[in-house]
Amino acid sequence: MPVVEIEALATKSRLMALDVGDKTVGLAVGTTALAVASPLETIRRTKFSADARRVFALADEHDADGLVVGLPVNMDGSEGRRCQSVRQFAANLLALRDVELAFWDERLSTAAVTRTMIEADLSRRKRAAAVDRLAAAYILQGALERLRNLSENG
Repeated sequence: MPVVEIEALATKSRLMALDVGDKTVGLAVGTTALAVASPLETIRRTKFSADARRVFALADEHDADGLVVGLPVNMDGSEGRRCQSVRQFAANLLALRDVELAFWDERLSTAAVTRTMIEADLSRRKRAAAVDRLAAAYILQGALERLRNLSENG
């Protein structure tokens, strides 16, 4: 399946979000009905095939029927090298499995999550262990809120 607009995922029952970085992939799951995202896991990236197997194993385990991938656009809205890398990761996933996938602007997601963890007085070590999956939850929560607003406002 091709990449879809976020609105196309409104009919899905459970979504999984990915925060794709150079070294890790943060994952979160949430239901469209409850519109609540929960952090799931952080994958340490190795080879794409192993990373993809883990992503799809978690998607299957949590019955995720759609993917939301955070797109790290620049503050001015342009797309740089990181966006190209994330788009390629998503394209490679789609080459392996027929699943609906939408991109979601993730500007400042990691910064917002880190700020919240600092305010909660978490140590650097605890922040490092949690930031990627919490960023994925932040990304997914934004997408779920968008879907909820669409359904409420027709």
